[in-house]
Amino acid sequence: MRIAVLDDDSAQADLVCQTLATAGHVCHAFGAGRELVRQLRRQTFDLLVLDWNVPDMSGEEVLRWVRESLSERLPVLFMTSRGRETDITSILNTGADDYVVKPVSGAVLLARVGSLLRRAYHLKPAAAKEIFGDFEFDLSAKHVVVRGATVAVTQKEFELALLLFQHLSRPLSRAHILDVIWKQATDIPSRTMDTHVSMLRSKLGLRPEHGYRLTPIYGYGYRLERLESGPQPAPGHERPQAGEA
Repeated sequence: MRIAVLDDDSAQADLVCQTLATAGHVCHAFGAGRELVRQLRRQTFDLLVLDWNVPDMSGEEVLRWVRESLSERLPVLFMTSRGRETDITSILNTGADDYVVKPVSGAVLLARVGSLLRRAYHLKPAAAKEIFGDFEFDLSAKHVVVRGATVAVTQKEFELALLLFQHLSRPLSRAHILDVIWKQATDIPSRTMDTHVSMLRSKLGLRPEHGYRLTPIYGYGYRLERLESGPQPAPGHERPQAGEA
């Protein structure tokens, strides 16, 4: 998952990010509230870990902005030194999903984050396959089976398709996709992602006539949506659509 950490103590933020990275998460640290809000307007995260007392916009103010301004329910974990009962109840009533008091061990932090992510995204224990309707992802063989037919995809295409299905109907920013699929690489040509999306649209039949729409969001990223189901011919037999990238 892609996680944003708000903490003006850089050593603490680095420790949190290193801990989360051991569980495979991609972490971005922010030292000021307004900078985090600016980024939340431009890109997507799966979880926020917020400290309370940070410069220019407190963690509580960031939480209020998130709940008032973002259409999706973004999970929020408060991690702060303020441990009074009134503080905890106030933040939970404002909209935080969980609250831990510093100092917190790495094991407890990972357990809280894991529990919160499972609740928020209905994650299941690691399995050999993930199934989304007619789409079956074999996680060990990196194969995609669509309505009984195996579709040949590259490893990056497999990972990108799985990410899109795991976030069905949710807009994903380009930064989010680059972090998760290309691991924050800086030498990826700008058209690489667009090419992969185009290949998936063609190979997996992600078109409205097959019940799905994979569309770019100008200046932001991509979104995969499931439409009303209808006749769904096997992938690879559809005609290309003009103007799709």
